Amino acid sequence: MPSNRKITPSTLSVTDLPWQILWDKDRCTLCGQCTAVCPVQAIEPAVFRKRIVNTVLNVTADISDAHTVYYGIRQKTDPAYRCVGCATCQMVCPNDAIKPARGDDFDKLRFHMNRGGQPRRRGGRRNVPGSLLDRIKFIRISMLTDPALDAGRHEFELRTLLGRVLPPEQNLAFLRENGWIPPVREIYPLIIGGMSFGALSPNMWEGLQLGIAYLNEELNMPVRISTGEGGCPPRLLRSRFLKYVILQVASGYFGWDEIIHALPDMKEDPCAIEIKYGQGAKPGDGGLLMWHKVNQLIAAIRGVPPGINLPSPPTHQTKYSIEESVAKMIQSMYMATGFRVPVYPKISATSTAMAVLNNLTRNDYAAGLAIDGEDGGTGAAYHVSMNHMGHPIASNIRDAYLTLVAVGKQNEIPIFAGGGIGKTGNLAANAAALIMLGASGIQIGKYVMQAAAGCVGSENDRCNICNLGLCPKGITSQDPRLYRRLDVDDVAQRVVDLFLSFDTELKKIVAPLGRSTALPIGMSDALGIDDRHAADRLQIQYVV
Repeated sequence: MPSNRKITPSTLSVTDLPWQILWDKDRCTLCGQCTAVCPVQAIEPAVFRKRIVNTVLNVTADISDAHTVYYGIRQKTDPAYRCVGCATCQMVCPNDAIKPARGDDFDKLRFHMNRGGQPRRRGGRRNVPGSLLDRIKFIRISMLTDPALDAGRHEFELRTLLGRVLPPEQNLAFLRENGWIPPVREIYPLIIGGMSFGALSPNMWEGLQLGIAYLNEELNMPVRISTGEGGCPPRLLRSRFLKYVILQVASGYFGWDEIIHALPDMKEDPCAIEIKYGQGAKPGDGGLLMWHKVNQLIAAIRGVPPGINLPSPPTHQTKYSIEESVAKMIQSMYMATGFRVPVYPKISATSTAMAVLNNLTRNDYAAGLAIDGEDGGTGAAYHVSMNHMGHPIASNIRDAYLTLVAVGKQNEIPIFAGGGIGKTGNLAANAAALIMLGASGIQIGKYVMQAAAGCVGSENDRCNICNLGLCPKGITSQDPRLYRRLDVDDVAQRVVDLFLSFDTELKKIVAPLGRSTALPIGMSDALGIDDRHAADRLQIQYVV
């Protein structure tokens, strides 16, 4: 019987997909759980018709054939419904009858995904293996020359400062001239970076906030979290937990109407205000919260109609120079908060970062500078922006610190590093390396999603559909059927565990340096690397 399937130049087979669904007919009980939980609808129930040929020993007898019908699971070959390898179907199958398997070739769908003149959008991360930070070693170990510390028994106070730290005489002069002193906060050096309410699901966002509150109030760890662009729920703005939050304002100003209206009712000042001019994963490009994720709640908080795309401009449209940005943004935010809240800018790592830093050194307002490197993850950027634009964080932080040293302000303006830290799981080691290169603190985002919520995305392009609102774990989805899979208390517990383990490992690294009351910021003589060019570039020791 001839096949009635039509083959066209754009027709794909299952083997053309990056992930194939392996289904065992004998094990399957047709319960339907796998098709119900698949976030991208890559599989569907199907009816199969199989031809059975019956022959007899007598060759002269007639040959008859028959058909049998059975039910099973079929994988779709349309690129819009391709399997992303999340393995949610395998997790729910009671009989281990189904699982995804990676195809024999990588990214066969590159051309098929660019349909309708639209480049491929991939939410998640850069697909770049390895990290320079992982190759840096800590080589200054005190043995008999300096008093090393016992990381397990010694008392440590690993804190950093967020705010402009002026010398005493300059502080008094500033007070006489302006009537106020730049505010300074003592915080933990590991900060949860900006992931907006809208990019993350309500359960994920609430779990992060709950974990941060527990760390502060029960464990006395002054951990802070940035809201990202998009505002935050009104009840948080009017609660005492606001003091653990860094409010971010970005080029789209999403959510800032709600924040401004809440100013008179705030019981506590926020920890700081972060003005985002750029993000490392998409430098020079504005973000995009796709319409799939703009539900009634997100739309109300951001002050827009529901169900529309929310693009952010690549820059603040009313600021045309660094000087104007400092004057309009930093000073206006100081005035809005009664000069009680530190205000600082966040920029993408770039060769022009030093121009921004040099301008900040010429005024006494900016509370610091956050630099976001190229290896950060985001669900709001195009494939080409994530993979081909940006600057590595290590060399940018080192240049910034040495620039401050040259003008004698290395202890005055804190620098915060972000972008791909802990990418391969070495969070504490990467953070310590950046601190010794000159960073005062570290911002993380993707690592929190992986460690606290069980993100299954990978650098090899597994899952990575954060932008579509179809997250199989419910981390980045606004669909109640998906985000209800995420338990708020479990997320909070994992956040606490993450910071406790980080704290232990960081102490293990700084204890041999004899440091207990101060971070080893800029202590580059403790670093070494087995690459001559990298050692020369970072001005650290070359070791083999």
